[in-house]
Amino acid sequence: MTDPTRPPRRHFSMIREFHLADFFTLGNAACGMVGVFLAMRYMAQQSPDIFLWAAAMAPAAFAFDVLDGHVARWRQKHSAFGRELDSLADVISFGVAPAALGYAAGMQGGWDLVALIYFVCCGVSRLARFNITAETLSEGGAKVRYFEGTPIPTSVVLTGVLAWACWAGKLGPALPGGVWTIGPWQLHPLALLFVVSGSLMVSKTLRIPKL
Repeated sequence: MTDPTRPPRRHFSMIREFHLADFFTLGNAACGMVGVFLAMRYMAQQSPDIFLWAAAMAPAAFAFDVLDGHVARWRQKHSAFGRELDSLADVISFGVAPAALGYAAGMQGGWDLVALIYFVCCGVSRLARFNITAETLSEGGAKVRYFEGTPIPTSVVLTGVLAWACWAGKLGPALPGGVWTIGPWQLHPLALLFVVSGSLMVSKTLRIPKL
């Protein structure tokens, strides 16, 4: 006999929520985590090859991010679940991973940490704002017509700059721009790129058409 007080079995219920596009989204998140792990390994081994592989995870994540959108439109499978999953993956790949790479590159002064944390917080805020305004911005359609502020995947530019610095042998004490001492803490001017990127993401006046 079935126990009426027992909740219904929901084995694999979450898996049934997944669409094909969501697996590409998980590929995005996986690339971000690999980038974080490689950044940590670089700090232990100081191998430029490891750093470059860590930086390469950003364009790989970007490719998955583009593909999940194309697949969702192709299969006409859009859902709130997929949108939330995409945002969480983007936080890892284009927020946390670039900040971890910046830290591994040598941005470890007090003001550097403030800049990197600010960047990640801006990315999280930008994605949260996008999710709650997506319906309004789409104007009843299935697709958002424009972005308010730069999309968080634009942080691939930051990882590209860091990859160039690695290739040129300018990591650690040799970071381009040197280091400034401001009050009790140090700041590498290169960290200001993270501040600019974060500020552009949370801008409400900057509108970028979504292709």
